[in-house]
Amino acid sequence: MSVALAAVAVASGIVGWSGEPLLLPIAMLFPAFWAFAPSRIGAVLVSAGYFLAASRGLPQGVANFYGSGFGAGLALWIGAAVGFTLVHSVLWTARSSMVRASRYLLVAMLMSVPPFGIVGWAHPITAAGVVFPAWGWWGLAAAAIGLSVMTTRFWPITILILGGLWIWSAATWTAPTVPEGWIGLDTKFGGGQDAYAGYDQHLETIAMVRAAAADGATVVVLPEGAAGIWTDTADRLWRSAFHDVDVTVNAGAIIVNAEGYDNVMLDLSRGEASVLYKERMPVPVSMWQPWLALSGQGGGAQAHFFANPSVEFAGKRIAPLICYEQLLIWPALQSAIYAPEIIVATGNGWWTTGTNIVAIQEAAAVAWARLFDIPLILAFNT
Repeated sequence: MSVALAAVAVASGIVGWSGEPLLLPIAMLFPAFWAFAPSRIGAVLVSAGYFLAASRGLPQGVANFYGSGFGAGLALWIGAAVGFTLVHSVLWTARSSMVRASRYLLVAMLMSVPPFGIVGWAHPITAAGVVFPAWGWWGLAAAAIGLSVMTTRFWPITILILGGLWIWSAATWTAPTVPEGWIGLDTKFGGGQDAYAGYDQHLETIAMVRAAAADGATVVVLPEGAAGIWTDTADRLWRSAFHDVDVTVNAGAIIVNAEGYDNVMLDLSRGEASVLYKERMPVPVSMWQPWLALSGQGGGAQAHFFANPSVEFAGKRIAPLICYEQLLIWPALQSAIYAPEIIVATGNGWWTTGTNIVAIQEAAAVAWARLFDIPLILAFNT
């Protein structure tokens, strides 16, 4: 029984997190598999199987990032799965349906916020935007109730209801809109560990922005890290490049400080440059390394967990989501509290070659945009 449930949990993780937004609701079956595991060991197998399947691109991605074999990737993959599995196994229960439902709601909340939410990838609640498009917070609540009822004896009815809504949504599906005059530019500069934009890349990126402006774009969004390490020289180069162009640019950059660095979005317009947003949750281990501060060392990206969830940019209130934040729950929901007019989702996915990680990030961003019926701008470097 446990092996069979683990097998279908693996299948739901693979299909649900394939990178296709309309398949995200398959992940909503997971709570039923978890709840009906015959033992705590069975719950471990089901939880681990689902998470490892959903995050299957991580070993290859880490190997690409560090330029090494699969060893480091496997270690991080399994390490992240431990947190997910620990919460689900500890709170699993064989008691009544109501107890299981309340336990799952607690699990869902714990996996949505720090500390466990830091590795809260593959959260089934992400599918709310596909099953309940444009329902907003009511849709989120309905999805949470549906997920919890999936753990009770009423799961067949829940599957029929959610399945029917899913089919209707898929039949009438429309992608998030793009604001008039706004454009997200994808780039293919590749990258490498500790490699940042060089002079030629700066010039090529600037030329892409000027070309987009010539085609009528008034606001251009560039990928994470597009402007490299932000220095006085880079500042002068970018400001001078657009002094004669009526365009507002959102560019990803790195700002180094005494404690490490911030992964940011910059606002570049009319000869001015300012920090628009500091990333709330950088990628753990490869970017966010809190143990360095504990040992008295500097370095690593700083995490601004709950800071600047919504910012003003180009006359609009935007919800900024940089790369890893798109895979988590609290950054998107915290931003949604402020009723943003646009979601701006950027990433630097050069290290994801051979995986579906960027597709999953984009699918999650699409789901959040559809849930709250908000326009979406995407910009990724691959």
